[in-house]
Amino acid sequence: MNTPPTRPGPLLLLAIALCAISGLYLLGGGIWLAVLGGSIYYVLAGVALLGTAWLLFMRAQAALGLYALLLAGTMIWAVREAGFDFWALAPRGDILVPIGILLLLPGVTRHLRAPVGAPRLVLGAVIAAAVAVVGIALTQDPQDIAGSLPAVAQNAPTPGDAGQMPDEDWQAYGRTEFGDRFSPLKQITPANVGKLKVAWTFRTGDMRGPGDPGETTDEVTPIKIRDTIYLCSPHQILFALDAATGKQRWKFDPQIVHNPTFQHLTCRGVSYHEAPADAAPAECAQRIFLPTNDGRLFALDAHSGARCHGFGTDGEIDLKDGMTVKTAGFYEPTSPPVVTDNMVIVSGAVTDNYSTHEPSGVTRGFDVNTGELKWAFDPGNPDPNEMPSEHHHFVPNSPNSWITSSYDAHLDLIYIPMGVQTPDIWGGNRNADSERYASSIVALNASTGKLVWSYQTVHHDLWDMDIPAQPSLVDIRMPDGLVVPTLYAPAKTGNIFVLDRRDGKLVVPAPERAVPQGAAPGDHLSATQPFSQLTFRPKKNLTDADMWGGTMFDQLICRVMFHQLRYDGPFTPPSLQGTLVFPGNLGMFEWGGLAVDPVRQIAIANPIAIPFVSTLIPRGPNNPATPDKSQPSGSESGVQPQFGAPYGVDLHAFLSPLGLPCKQPAWGYMSGIDLRTNKIVWKHRNGTIRDSAPLPIPFRMGVPSLGGPLTTAGGVAFLTSTLDYYIRAYDVTTGQQLWQDRLPAGGQSTPMTYAVNGRQFIVTADGGHGSFGTKMGDYVVAYSLPE
Repeated sequence: MNTPPTRPGPLLLLAIALCAISGLYLLGGGIWLAVLGGSIYYVLAGVALLGTAWLLFMRAQAALGLYALLLAGTMIWAVREAGFDFWALAPRGDILVPIGILLLLPGVTRHLRAPVGAPRLVLGAVIAAAVAVVGIALTQDPQDIAGSLPAVAQNAPTPGDAGQMPDEDWQAYGRTEFGDRFSPLKQITPANVGKLKVAWTFRTGDMRGPGDPGETTDEVTPIKIRDTIYLCSPHQILFALDAATGKQRWKFDPQIVHNPTFQHLTCRGVSYHEAPADAAPAECAQRIFLPTNDGRLFALDAHSGARCHGFGTDGEIDLKDGMTVKTAGFYEPTSPPVVTDNMVIVSGAVTDNYSTHEPSGVTRGFDVNTGELKWAFDPGNPDPNEMPSEHHHFVPNSPNSWITSSYDAHLDLIYIPMGVQTPDIWGGNRNADSERYASSIVALNASTGKLVWSYQTVHHDLWDMDIPAQPSLVDIRMPDGLVVPTLYAPAKTGNIFVLDRRDGKLVVPAPERAVPQGAAPGDHLSATQPFSQLTFRPKKNLTDADMWGGTMFDQLICRVMFHQLRYDGPFTPPSLQGTLVFPGNLGMFEWGGLAVDPVRQIAIANPIAIPFVSTLIPRGPNNPATPDKSQPSGSESGVQPQFGAPYGVDLHAFLSPLGLPCKQPAWGYMSGIDLRTNKIVWKHRNGTIRDSAPLPIPFRMGVPSLGGPLTTAGGVAFLTSTLDYYIRAYDVTTGQQLWQDRLPAGGQSTPMTYAVNGRQFIVTADGGHGSFGTKMGDYVVAYSLPE
């Protein structure tokens, strides 16, 4: 028998140390996890690593055989848990395989007692098998859905908003008040989209300042009328630009009053109204409506930016009128109002999770020319249409609507996506009036504000699972040939509720299903919730096998954290223990909504999947975690005081100690839906970690996005809102990515398109998002094909 050298080499010492330290970590953490009911793999792996370390210390060649057994068992366990999904497999082997390679090096094996040939060959074969498994995983994606949407229209009805404006215009937030984010322009196609180049860039000069809140964001979708683009910046400065060149024509600064306690500092867009020639007012026949975060609404001449003096008081309305709480920033209309022939209809956000005494979430209809209040819909009032007077104010803390509504001029109905009475995570004090329209789609007569119908998407919402996006209106030809005017409402839950927009009846079934029970003391729960059959909701509940990390070490911690939280699937109630909320508070859908091609009868979506943690904090003088802030935090994450409720709440994304999502990727997708069958036809991971990883490596893992898609009749969809800084173009039929370009800052907005003299432009606002963590800027970028 050969005797190895007495003194161990540095590589052997390194291998002993790595195996011993890793083994101790995995054994200790594994016992903790097993006690909590999780996988026992880590206990076994820890024992095997410690055994390997001991055998290496004893110079026994059996160390290689034991390690080969550990690696083979790990490979079988990993594939069984994660399938051939590369990014799910990676943290299960990214430590063990390199250690295995280290053990094969001569600097280790020459110090072991002979013979080492057979064990070395076995370990080498196992490592080769592990590499082969990784190779197989790189060639497929179990999360991917491959398919093709209809390439051409098939007996589709004429869209209900057809002819409302010239094809080359984009006159409202969703192009029309139908909210479809679809353009009939066809110049840009899958064949030529790769030739897109920057046509012009505009800098607003409006940057985040030291006194601005964390939720300072640039989320604007510009509008375009004739030869002019209109857009607003985060401080609600309104710009008018030449649509062909991007040159500034004029700007209007409302000089908003703000401070770091504002939860939001953003402006998603402005609205446009053009009076008929035979009924035009003396001034401002064409006007722009600008909402501001300090609770005002301005009417400005579209040609000059001058105030429309006959509107309200010198061109502005104080939207805090009629409120009991008038603190600046507590009522924030962050989204553009709906404009009809006669009315401008305004809703607004309130400060979430600060207290039980907030402004009303009332929606109001004002005369489009004079600004006179014509009607109100106050959802917390037993008589929601009661008007304010010296004896009556709008009901404090009524449920609010913070995103743009949709409007059907033919039916004269406005469709309002509703939130919930704040605080969002506690509902023990809510009465029947405050619950009635919460987290619902509410259809009102736009001329009178009278209720026509409502449909509730979440009952007694304790998760902030409101309707976050403008509903899309589309006329669908059913299999029997009947045309149904439908409404598609994407929800944070991942459900897409499909309703007949005439009466609110379900077009796609959404049966009530039992949900977890066990509310926090003093609260209650609905026994059931509606689950739409058109959904991106996860098909199964998360398990510790779905936990992830950069290494097996932080993946283990994520598994422990997962088992420490309460989680029984969707609608697990908030708890003092801490509740895993998935889909998370950010939602599977956010304010970007869907992009619908009503001609092809298809929709494009960009769902996301990030779990959150919600932990109730009992209020009391002896609890150091009790929220006691006298001012709002300027953010919707972290500790939220919920004054007036028995609990504060800590809200945050479910992240590992390294700051990585504890849920395995993907976290963001692009997807195509056939609206004739209401089936998801294709879905692909979208976006890379280039701008969120320590090294700028563009791994396509599928990252979250904030903002929505645009689709066109040319068969190309666009998206800019991912965590990495790109604008991307996709083949609408298959979802294949066709083109991308680097953006100068985060593109957390929804792009739009228009044409000037037959030349089609794609425009995106790229100013970043404070709380999303993307690079801030002040850019507006237009792309077009070379002339």
